[in-house]
Amino acid sequence: MTVDIPVARRAPIVRALGVRKRYGDNEVLSGIDLEVGQGEVSCVIGPSGSGKSTFLRCVNHLERIDAGRLEVNGHLIGYREKNGRVYELREKEIAAQRREIGMVFQRFNLFPHMTALENIMEAPVLVRRESKAVARDRARALLDRVGLGPRGDAYPAQLSGGQQQRVAIARALAMEPTLMLFDEPTSALDPELVGEVLDVMRDLAADGMTMLVVTHEIGFAREVADTLVFLDGGVVVESGKPREVLANPKQERTRAFLSKVL
Repeated sequence: MTVDIPVARRAPIVRALGVRKRYGDNEVLSGIDLEVGQGEVSCVIGPSGSGKSTFLRCVNHLERIDAGRLEVNGHLIGYREKNGRVYELREKEIAAQRREIGMVFQRFNLFPHMTALENIMEAPVLVRRESKAVARDRARALLDRVGLGPRGDAYPAQLSGGQQQRVAIARALAMEPTLMLFDEPTSALDPELVGEVLDVMRDLAADGMTMLVVTHEIGFAREVADTLVFLDGGVVVESGKPREVLANPKQERTRAFLSKVL
């Protein structure tokens, strides 16, 4: 007789419990509960002002949360617990946590006076104290990975928007993160350049990278995401398998939003 033994679920890479964020009288996040498992892709959609980008920035403590709990890799982000109380970490400790988290913004934020290769090498050399030779070899491999191997000596002004965003992705990957955050990475691109960035993200997902993606690219979310999260009014209105949420949303607010974007 054979006995099925349940496989223990790995602890999620990202765990948010009741996360709240306020700017003055405006509560942007009103109690976010969300998990992203190892190797999963979670796409977050929602209208402008719903709190999507704010939540993403909270995940690597670019924004401080006002209440709740936010963990990455099993550790509180930006804080430590002692004797039942929570204390904010020193900036050096927060920076160490951020090394595990890569982030790609809407704007590329490349150093204009550095080549693509130098942009990718910068953080490993300055932060991780890697030798330039090691950092250069990794940077070249990453440029190949994002389809820009021949453009290592090009400056940002010599690259298209899509190429710059691919360099930005390679730069984030240079720190070998366990989690990648994408904040609407294609929103600043001309429509014909969107596909080349999404192709790189598809490849990352196929390689098992854990990704939390704020996006308006519904087709990408349907195809690549393990979980689709609809955020509105600072709360998770609905989440589930992308095809199920898109084809048969349970909440009226989700249906109203999708009717305008599909």
